[in-house]
Amino acid sequence: MALGSFGMAQSVKGTRDLLGNEMKWFQRIEDTARRIFHRHGYEEIRTPILEEIDVFKRSVGESSDIVNKEMYDFVDKGGRHVVMRPENTAGVVRAMIQHKLLATSDPRLLYYIGPQFRYERMQAGRYRQFWQIGAESFGVATPESEAESLVMLFDFLNELGLRHLKLSINSVGTPESRPAFQAAFRAFFEARQEAFCGDCHRRIAQNPLRVLDCKVPGCQTALEGHPRITDHLDEASRAHHARLKVLLEALGVPYEENPRLVRGLDYYTRTAFEVLSADLGAQSALLGGGRYDGLVSHLDGPPTPAFGWAIGLDRLASLMQQLHGDAPAPRPALLIPLGEAAALEAMALARKWWAEGCAVQVDTRGQGLKKALQTANRLGFARALILGDGEREQGVVAVKDLAAGTQETWPLDQVAQRLSTV
Repeated sequence: MALGSFGMAQSVKGTRDLLGNEMKWFQRIEDTARRIFHRHGYEEIRTPILEEIDVFKRSVGESSDIVNKEMYDFVDKGGRHVVMRPENTAGVVRAMIQHKLLATSDPRLLYYIGPQFRYERMQAGRYRQFWQIGAESFGVATPESEAESLVMLFDFLNELGLRHLKLSINSVGTPESRPAFQAAFRAFFEARQEAFCGDCHRRIAQNPLRVLDCKVPGCQTALEGHPRITDHLDEASRAHHARLKVLLEALGVPYEENPRLVRGLDYYTRTAFEVLSADLGAQSALLGGGRYDGLVSHLDGPPTPAFGWAIGLDRLASLMQQLHGDAPAPRPALLIPLGEAAALEAMALARKWWAEGCAVQVDTRGQGLKKALQTANRLGFARALILGDGEREQGVVAVKDLAAGTQETWPLDQVAQRLSTV
C-alpha cells in the first residue's frame, strides 16, 4: 500500500531530525568537547546502541526508574533479550572488560558522544532518543582524579561561553558504610510513610537512597529533616570527601554541598555531583555524575576504581541557542562561473582550493550573475567569487563583499591564501 494512504510520513514520537541551527550547535559543541578532552588525554570510544539487558540490570540497578520504567527492551529474532542503551557508562565498562583493557593498573581516560534511548513522559526539551557527551576515568581512586575531570568539565562549559555555573556535591559512601544510614532512614520513613508516594514505598524496600531522588513535591516536603548520609560515612569516605573539597577550593571550582543528591543510578559510590547553571535564570541541574568503584567488578571485570559524568547534548544545544542565537558558522565563499568554459575552469580551481583547505562552494546551476548573487545573499555567504571570460583571460577572480557591497580583484594564485586570512 502506498505511503500516502496513511498520510505524510512523520518521525517516531519522542524522536526528531537534527538540522539547521540546532545541528550547527551540536557540531560546535562536539568539536569543542573533542578539543578540550584530547587536551586532557582522553580518547574517544563508541559502543553499540544495542546491549544485552543484563548489562543495565546489573549496573544501573533494578530499583532504578531507568530499568523499571524507561528502557526500550525486546527479544530479537535470535531470542536474545536486548536493550537500546538508556545510558552509556555501563556499555563503556562492558567494552573495557570484553577487550581486556583494564588488565593493568594504568589509567584509562575515555569519552563518548552518541544517542541514548529512554521511554519516558514527553515534555519540552526531553526526548526518547537523546544525545549525551560523557567522560569516564578508570584506574584511579583518588579525589585528585575527580578534581581533574571536573576541571576538564568546567573548561569545556566555559569554552562554550557558560559562566554562571556551580558544582553541587555529596558523598553517598560505600556499600559497606550504608547499612547504618539505611536503618536510620527507614525509621525516619516509617514515621511518616503516608506522606510518600507509591514509588517511594517500592524504593524504600529496594534501595532507600532512591527515595531522596524522588521528584514528587510532596515527597520532597516529607523529606525535611531526614538523616544525612554524610553523617554515616566510614572514615575513608569522609577523608575522601574532605580532600575533594580542598582541591575544588584550590582550583577555583565553585561548589555547594547537597545532602539529598544521590543521582538516579545505583552504581555510585562516594562522590556524586551535579553542575547547576543559572544562565537561564533559576538554577537548574545541567548534568551530573560521580564515582563508581564497584561497577567494573559487578560486571565481572577486575576491581577497578572509576569516575565519570555525562551531559545531555540536546539540552546543552538548546541552552546555547537561547543564550547566543544562531551558531557562529560563516558560510564559505560562493564561486560563480559565468558560461560553460568558466564552469569547467571553476570546478578545477575549486578542487585545487579545496585541497589547500579553503571553504568554497561552487554555484552549479548556471543561473546567471544576478540570480547567483541573490542566492548568495539569501543564504548568508560572506563573499562571492565571480569568474567570467574577462577574469579568465586576466588570470583573476572578481571578489564581491556581500555585506559591504564592495568589489575587488584577486589574482588566481593568491585566492587560497587570501581566503584563509579574511
